[in-house]
Amino acid sequence: MEKSQKLFFCVALVLAVLAMAGDVANAQSTICKMPIAGLMACKPAVTPPTPAAPTADCCSALSHADISCLCSYKNSNLLPSLGIDPKLAMQLPAKCKLPTPANC
Repeated sequence: MEKSQKLFFCVALVLAVLAMAGDVANAQSTICKMPIAGLMACKPAVTPPTPAAPTADCCSALSHADISCLCSYKNSNLLPSLGIDPKLAMQLPAKCKLPTPANC
């Protein structure tokens, strides 16, 4: 499977899971108030084994996201199934110089 097809499949999977969870209205364009394009901009920064530094686009999208909502995914099996390291994902706010909720 081609890289772009894998990416599309991963995004479709996330959207399907959110739709099943009852977040149908927001699942079409955002996850936790973060646009799909923003999530994709952040993926290289949370993908092992050698994650890239978060880009300005990633940090900008993350600054508008509901971080507490995103934190709810940290123990989910969904992130690893998409090639995302939850520990790297939890480091993103600090790397983007954004506050991290205390309960995250």
